[in-house]
Amino acid sequence: MSKRDYYEILGVSRDADGAELKSAYRKIALTYHPDRNPNNPDAAEKFKEASEAYAVLSDTEKRERYDRLGHAGLGGQPGFSGGFDASAFADLSELFGGLFGFASGGGAPAGPMSGSDLVYRMEISFRDAAFGVEAPIAISRLESCGPCKGSGAEPGSRPRTCPSCGGRGRQRVSQGFLVVTRPCPRCGGDGEVIEKPCAACGGEGRKRGKKELSLKIPAGVEVGSRLRLTGEGDAGPRGGPAGDLYVVLSVAPDDRFAREGDDIVVRLELPFPTLVLGGEVEVPTLEGPERITVPPSTVVGEQLRLKGRGMGRLSRGGRGDLLARVDLHVPDSPSREERELLRKYAELIGAPVEKGKGKGVLRKAKKIFS
Repeated sequence: MSKRDYYEILGVSRDADGAELKSAYRKIALTYHPDRNPNNPDAAEKFKEASEAYAVLSDTEKRERYDRLGHAGLGGQPGFSGGFDASAFADLSELFGGLFGFASGGGAPAGPMSGSDLVYRMEISFRDAAFGVEAPIAISRLESCGPCKGSGAEPGSRPRTCPSCGGRGRQRVSQGFLVVTRPCPRCGGDGEVIEKPCAACGGEGRKRGKKELSLKIPAGVEVGSRLRLTGEGDAGPRGGPAGDLYVVLSVAPDDRFAREGDDIVVRLELPFPTLVLGGEVEVPTLEGPERITVPPSTVVGEQLRLKGRGMGRLSRGGRGDLLARVDLHVPDSPSREERELLRKYAELIGAPVEKGKGKGVLRKAKKIFS
């Protein structure tokens, strides 16, 4: 049976460059790899066929000979008398990463495993979000074992090189025509075995403990802000590096203030005469009450601005503004004299009012001047 054209197998043109060849082969190999198609001879054959084609076309010398002489030009090449040279696939780890256990070299183990990242949720006050705060927190985490110093071995002993993998942490396994590497089952990929596990931690090299930290929260954080504390997560097993701690913040609402970006909004209820004639009033701020001038003929919904009295600007410095949003104050129980004066004013401007009903008069006034 004649062999198919290598370019046809990979689905590329004869002038395809190395990147196109690699992309085409990776797509086919991921589809037909034996690990994804167990007990499927047809898929295994297609994977083998594509691998052979890539092995030739990715090699400059072999490709040139194939382009001139076809399959006959490869007859004298090692591994190509009816098969292909699996050693040509030195870059499988580059193509697949660790997806199917491919690894280049196979010398030293990958190193100790890192610990897990932790998440700590914390609520702060509106004021602390505006100005920033340094707050203590206490977390539960896995910490390096003191007696064995994280090694997992009983004090006075030490781990020894794994006899199965020779300390490499991986073993070479044949899968048909391919040779792949996988973590050593004896040492779990560590490259070392512990014959006398530490009694304090059971050989893991870490145990649960509590840690108190001082957390610096910058000014301007908001709901959902996340702070990262490098190396404050769980310690890694067998002396591995610690993970990170992520603090996720929520901000408690405030009865007086609302946030709009870097600005703070406060509702400022003013009596009708102040809106018309203007005046000096007191406005609440995060630092305490401040006096502000209301210009004459101020209308409901207008905003009076106090510069630099808002939220801290995260990572930019400075502060936003405080916006006093004007509303009309309507007293719940106006006195008899107040009602009479309002009726006289309503008559003066020709506004309809309800006689004898103070709240009705004030509601009409609010509707007119809003």
